[in-house]
Amino acid sequence: MFAKSYGAATLGVDGLIIDVEVDAGYGLPAFDIVGLPDTAVRESKERVRTAIKNSGLKLQQEKITVNLAPADIRKDSPGLDLPIAVGLLAAHGLFPMKKIEGCLFSAELSLEGECRPVQGVLPMAIAAKEQGFRAIFVAPANANEALLVQGLTVYAVATLAELVAFLKGEKELAPAAAQPVSSEGPGWTDDFADVQGQFAAKRALEIAAAGGHNVLMVGVPGSGKTMLARRMSSILPALTPEEALEVTKIYSIAGLLKHDGGLVTQRPFRAPHHTTSMTAMIGGGSIPRPGEVTLAHHGVLFLDELPEFGKSTLEVLRQPLEDREILVSRVHASLKFPSSFMLIAAMNPCPCGYHGDESGGHQCECTPGEIKRYTRKISGPLLDRIDIHIRVPRVEYKELASREQAEPSSAIRARVEAAREIQHERLKPYGIYSNAQMNHAMIQRLCPLEDTAQQLLQAAFEKMHLSARSYDRIIKVARTVADLAGGGPIGPREIGEAIKLRNDVGLSLE
Repeated sequence: MFAKSYGAATLGVDGLIIDVEVDAGYGLPAFDIVGLPDTAVRESKERVRTAIKNSGLKLQQEKITVNLAPADIRKDSPGLDLPIAVGLLAAHGLFPMKKIEGCLFSAELSLEGECRPVQGVLPMAIAAKEQGFRAIFVAPANANEALLVQGLTVYAVATLAELVAFLKGEKELAPAAAQPVSSEGPGWTDDFADVQGQFAAKRALEIAAAGGHNVLMVGVPGSGKTMLARRMSSILPALTPEEALEVTKIYSIAGLLKHDGGLVTQRPFRAPHHTTSMTAMIGGGSIPRPGEVTLAHHGVLFLDELPEFGKSTLEVLRQPLEDREILVSRVHASLKFPSSFMLIAAMNPCPCGYHGDESGGHQCECTPGEIKRYTRKISGPLLDRIDIHIRVPRVEYKELASREQAEPSSAIRARVEAAREIQHERLKPYGIYSNAQMNHAMIQRLCPLEDTAQQLLQAAFEKMHLSARSYDRIIKVARTVADLAGGGPIGPREIGEAIKLRNDVGLSLE
C-alpha cells in the first residue's frame, strides 16, 4: 500500500518541505530509503523500525521503500524519523490518510519511541505556514519554538504511541500552549559606566552604534579595547520583531537557542578566536551551515587581535561587509546567508604592542620592517570597508583612580535610539534601518552637504588620496553625527569629525 506524509529539513536559513512517500508491498523483506539521504537519515530506518516495535505496534514483513522528495537535495535532518514512521504506519493501514493531510511532522525517534527535539524547527514551521499546512507535530522541547509562528496549530507529542493513538481516534491531543521562557534581565552585566576615561573611544563607539558603522580600534595592550567592545551590545537599540525572528531562525538552525525555545530578544555578540577557520567564519561545509558572520546577523562581530587571524579568513569578510549577505555555492545548491552585522576589530600597533607609547615606560623594540609587515596583514580593501578607525590610548592613573561615575550605557543607548528613530523615518521607503546600509544613490539623495562641508571634504579627499568608497563612508558617518545632534544638515563640524574618525590611527588604505 502507498502512503504519503510530510516532513521538513533546512536549506541555508530556510525550511524545506520534504514529501515522504512510502510504499509497502510484496517482495523480499527490506527497508530502503532513497532521495539523497545523508548518514543520519539513512540510519533512521533502524530507529524507526525499533521505535515502532517498542511502541507496541506490529508491521508485516514486506518490502518497504521510502522516497524523500525532492530527490536532488541532500537531506540531513534526524527530524525525518517521525514523518517516515507516520508514513510507514499509514501505508500499513493503521489510520486513514485523511488524518495526516495538511500536517507536518518533525522529531527524532529514540529506540523506545520517544520524540526528541531537532534543530531548525522555527524555519520548518515558517515554511509549513507559507505552504498552507494547518498543523505541525513536534517534540515537547520544540513546541515553544514552533509556536512563534502565528496561524499554525502546534501539537507536542511525547511518544510515537501517543501520536498513533491520536491519529486512530483513540485519544484526544490538545494543541500545545506556550510555556514560560527564562526572562532576560532589563540591564546588562557589562556597562560603559565601568570604563574610566577613554572619552574619544566611547564617542566613536556611540557614533558606530547609532549608524551601524564598522570600527577598528588600535591601541597598546591593556588600554581597554576588549573592554569597550564587549560593552557595545549594551548601547545598541533593541531588536525589532522582524529582526528578532530572523535571528531566532538562524540560532534555531545552528542549535544555539535556549532550552525553552523562546524568541531571541538581545542582539548577538560573536567573538571568534583568531584560530577560527575560513569556513567557520563564513559558513559552508558539504551541507552549508551558518558561520560566525551569519550568527552575528543584526548584532556585533568582534575580532580581537585582528592581525593574528589568517589572511584568507579576513579576506572573506569583504563580501559580507559590502553586500551584507554571503553566497555559498556547493555542488547541490547555492545558498544565501544573511550577514548584516557591525564589525568591531581590535589590534595592537606593532608586534610588541608598544609602538607610539614610549611615554608609557615601554620602549618599542620592533623594527620599521616588522611594524610594516604586521600592519600589512590587514589589506587595504578590508580597511577601506571599516568606517571608523580610532586610536585607544593608555589610561592615565588619575582617570583610573577617579571616583566620578562614568556615563552609564542606558544614557548612551537613549541617544542612540533617538538617532536610529530619525534614520528609520528617513530610510523607511528604502527598506533599510541604518545609515551604514545606504548605497551611493541614497547618499546623493539623502545626504546633501553644506557648501563649507563640501569644500572641507574635497580638500581631505585630495590630500588623503581617498577612494570612492571612503568618500561614501565619510558622508555616512557625518550623517550619523548629525542625527545624534538632532538630525540637522551635514555641516563642516560633522564632516570634520567623520574625517578624523576615518584617519585617526594613520593606517594606510592603499
